[in-house]
Amino acid sequence: MCDDATSPRDTVDITELAALVEPCRSGEPLAWETFVRGFQGRIFALSYSYVGDREEARDLAQEIFVRLYETRDQWVTGDQFLPWLFRVARNRSVDYLRRRKVRTPALTVSEDMLADLPDHAPTPEAQAVASDRRSLLHAALRGLSAINREIVVLRDVHGLSVQHVASVLGIPVGTVKSRASRARVELTEKVLALSRSRGDA
Repeated sequence: MCDDATSPRDTVDITELAALVEPCRSGEPLAWETFVRGFQGRIFALSYSYVGDREEARDLAQEIFVRLYETRDQWVTGDQFLPWLFRVARNRSVDYLRRRKVRTPALTVSEDMLADLPDHAPTPEAQAVASDRRSLLHAALRGLSAINREIVVLRDVHGLSVQHVASVLGIPVGTVKSRASRARVELTEKVLALSRSRGDA
């Protein structure tokens, strides 16, 4: 159901989303299919960031969509839909990890998710350098605390607003702002340290 090659950014724009929510709540199959296609990349990416395994992430993403379908009459509308969707997906991911008897999520970002970074280099050598940079960033993200990884992933990878990140994580907006700033500094330091350790500097 979920294609890991899909970009983590949804393919449903805001106007389409508004037109999809009500038909989905009513159980219209075509609207549901459009919704799943539009959000499967983001839900898979978020699932993967918690479980760190492609097969488990596919299973978890499917479980999330099943849960969304079963509770479609409870969907929120308007500009709160996207943070609500991420909160539902996050809660299901945390529940999944609890069932697996893992205490805290190992939030990571797949290299596929980072492949969307701009790469205008036409040569294989330049592409290898870009791939190495993505690998460095991936390793550095794994070194952040769980909450800082969540903030960076939701804010900088998925593009949620500070208010929406706060809503998803259930923490104050000020905490998101201060942690996001510190997390970016910490991430930069980790990237530089890893780069030096690999002899790139």
